Amino acid sequence: MATRGHLLLFFILEPFCLLHITPSLAYSLKNCTILYQETRSADVSLDCANRNLETIPDDFPKNAASVQLNNNRLKKITRKDFSKMSQLRRLHLGFNQIDSVYDRSFSDLVFLKTLSMEHNNLNHLTRDMFYGLSNLTLLNLSSNFIQFIHCSAFRHMYRLQTLDLGNNDLQQIVEIQPVLQLPQIQTLKLRCNQFSSFETKELSLNFSSLREIDISGRNLERFSITTPIFPFLQMISLSGCEGNSTLKWDITDKTLLKRVVKLYIADAVLSFIETEKVLKSLYSLSHLRLQHLDEWIRKGLLTTVCKLPALKTLDLSNRLTNFILKFQPCSELTQLYLRESYISKLPKGSLQSLEQLQFLNLSTNRLTNVPFDVRHLSSLEILLVGNNLISELNCEDFLNTTRLMELYLNNNRITKLKRCVLQSLTDLKVLGLSNNLILTVGDTFKKTLFKLEVLDMSHNSIISLESGDFQGLQKLKYLNVTRNSIGKVDDGSFTDLVSLKTLDMRENKLTNLTSNVFQGLFNLTVLDLSHNFIQFMHDSAFRVLTSLETVNFYSNMLQYDHPGLIYYLERGILHNMKHLEYFKAENIYLSAPYSNTFQSNQKLRSLTFTKTDLSELQPELFLPVPNLESLDLSESQLKSLDFLVHANLPALRYLNLAGNELNVINKTVFQSLPSLTFLDLDKNPFTCECSNADFIQWVKSNTQTQVVNAHQYVCSFPVSRRGSLLLDFNFQPCLDDGGFLCFVSSSCLVVLTLLSSFVYHFLRWHLTYTFHLLLAFLYNSRKGRKRDPHQFDAFVSYNVRDEGWVYREMLPVLEGEQGWRLCLHHRDFQPGKPIIENITDAIYGSRKTICVISRSYLQSEWCSREIQMASFRLFDEQKDVLVLLFLENIPAHHLSPYYRMRKLVKKRTYLSWPQAAQHPGVFWQNVQRALQAGGALAENTDLLLGPAGR
Repeated sequence: MATRGHLLLFFILEPFCLLHITPSLAYSLKNCTILYQETRSADVSLDCANRNLETIPDDFPKNAASVQLNNNRLKKITRKDFSKMSQLRRLHLGFNQIDSVYDRSFSDLVFLKTLSMEHNNLNHLTRDMFYGLSNLTLLNLSSNFIQFIHCSAFRHMYRLQTLDLGNNDLQQIVEIQPVLQLPQIQTLKLRCNQFSSFETKELSLNFSSLREIDISGRNLERFSITTPIFPFLQMISLSGCEGNSTLKWDITDKTLLKRVVKLYIADAVLSFIETEKVLKSLYSLSHLRLQHLDEWIRKGLLTTVCKLPALKTLDLSNRLTNFILKFQPCSELTQLYLRESYISKLPKGSLQSLEQLQFLNLSTNRLTNVPFDVRHLSSLEILLVGNNLISELNCEDFLNTTRLMELYLNNNRITKLKRCVLQSLTDLKVLGLSNNLILTVGDTFKKTLFKLEVLDMSHNSIISLESGDFQGLQKLKYLNVTRNSIGKVDDGSFTDLVSLKTLDMRENKLTNLTSNVFQGLFNLTVLDLSHNFIQFMHDSAFRVLTSLETVNFYSNMLQYDHPGLIYYLERGILHNMKHLEYFKAENIYLSAPYSNTFQSNQKLRSLTFTKTDLSELQPELFLPVPNLESLDLSESQLKSLDFLVHANLPALRYLNLAGNELNVINKTVFQSLPSLTFLDLDKNPFTCECSNADFIQWVKSNTQTQVVNAHQYVCSFPVSRRGSLLLDFNFQPCLDDGGFLCFVSSSCLVVLTLLSSFVYHFLRWHLTYTFHLLLAFLYNSRKGRKRDPHQFDAFVSYNVRDEGWVYREMLPVLEGEQGWRLCLHHRDFQPGKPIIENITDAIYGSRKTICVISRSYLQSEWCSREIQMASFRLFDEQKDVLVLLFLENIPAHHLSPYYRMRKLVKKRTYLSWPQAAQHPGVFWQNVQRALQAGGALAENTDLLLGPAGR
């Protein structure tokens, strides 16, 4: 048995003995942060960007699926940097100084999908640089100094679809031939290299699966496709570079580009004649983008453009100030982009012929009104006129655009929206009016926009919402009125918004919420009232919001001379929100929330209480929300985390405790959170002493919880270590010799276990009796010194099952007729005092002790202790202080297990209630004589009935 116990203890304690020898740094990352994912099954994403790293960190979790290493000072990639990271899917190495990648450095990344290495110093791609990347689909090598590509550099990339080689120093088109031979390549970007020409006759291949090509060059003079190697090509992009020469287009056989549907031309890479030549050769073209070609457009290029038989989308981002556009022949056009074109006015007739137009983008221009021709675009469905100088809308502006579904008027100077302006837009679903100067809603929406689902009126100057402002918007699902000056919301303002899901009222001047302020919002799921000045809210303000899932009270209740949010939380404003999942509150008042605050919110998943005094936070607050996954208690004056031990948060994964007053942290706090994966303890005044040794060890060794930026935590105490790093504190001396200590501890535990088992089985009653004799002796000594007078005549010791007899038979006689003062535990024990102390006080505070003995009495632990105390007093004082009264006939052999009772019965006579059943009067006279008796103790006193020595 000893051997088995010793081995068991050894296997239990062995891991702890070895912690200081082989620590795991899997989650206490020095230079990176694992990004928190709300979904448990989400991939591990690692953020190591902007850290001034010169080498790849060696403490990456091997199960990471995404790693951000951009914006550092990395210079090379070696074989060990990403070894055994087979689950990696995305790797970003852009904006570094990488000039060398060792062969097979990525060989373990067999499932990598995306590799970004833009803006580095690579100048050649070797044979085995990308060895092992058989599942890579996107490779970005733009903005390097690549001059040479080995012919076998891409041979393993069977699934590569997109390759960006833009802004490099490639000089010969044959360099990219291995890329064109890849079986799944679709997009190739070659802009701004050193090619002098792009001619397919230089390429020795039959065909390529390429679909999109982006090509340009500082010295590119010729673009020629004379062989059918691009049968699937759909898009060509030609853009200019610094010092670009004029390009010659050489494609005589139009059938070679019969599938090209998209063409992007930026800057004057082609002459006017060449541009027309290109357009005429692409008879399947449906999408055309012309950027920075102001001169060619002024020369009449649109005449050629509008003759393209398949053209549907035209994107003109050019400087067209004071230029009269004419789209007379473009009758088949469905989408037109005129954004960022410096247009101040579109004369009548400019767009009138575009009868099929469905999408028109006029944003970021200098328009002072909606162009006249818009009212004639009867097929228009989406109109963007944002970021202009429009100050007034006329009733005729949208008179005939009855099919319009989305209208964006944001970033203008509109002060008022007349009801007649929107009256004909019966199909409108989205209306953007943000960043204007609107003062009031008024009757703008009354009985007009019956199908409107999204309304954005943020960043205006609205001062109040009145009843009827949104009348008729029964289909509205999203309303945004943030960053206005709304100080009052009348009852009934939202009555008609029965379909509303999201109400965003951030950054206004709300000061109170009346009882019916949210009337009608039965389906509201998201409510944001953050950054207001709310001081009062009616208890019934939220009673109709039974569907709410997200509530944000961030930065409210700042007026401390009025009731804060805590006051209203205690009044039960969340009581009806049984679907609540996200609750956020900052700076909500001076004390912790009431423990029943979330009693009705059992679906709560995310809770934020920040910038609030939570120093008295109780664990009961979290008991009703066992499904809580995210908890933010940052900047809340917390001095201890003991409340988390009893908070019952088995699902908690994210915990933010930054900016509190935590000095010492017990690791058991986090052991009580079995699902915790993300912990932020930044900006706490840590103590670097042995009191934190367990916590430091836990941070370094645990493989589940990421302690964010733990290697940057700084010591605040003691003064001698102030400014040093917490994880640099040497805690080994605190643990002594771990191996020897574990051996000694395990051995002692085995011996103690065996000894405890022996004592429990053979000496249990002797030890219990000795313990109580000692307590009584100490108590008697103390009472003797104090010389306290007796408060009662007798203390009655009885079992609760005999309580009926005590009340029915004993008390009426002894207290009622004979006038004795009796002490009963239920009536005379002092509340709050330890029960053993109450018993001792009762026995020594009474002249005598009456033990009412029955079988239940003998089996009672507390009754046993009472008679032990009384018997000690009997022997100690040598006075007749004990009266034994048997309610039942109990044979002597039944008393054998009760050693003390059997010994007393052998030495003393006793009162027997069953024997006195025929003469109860005599029985109570004998009890009276026993209580009156005093003086020295005499064995076998004849006052009592019953045989001695039974």
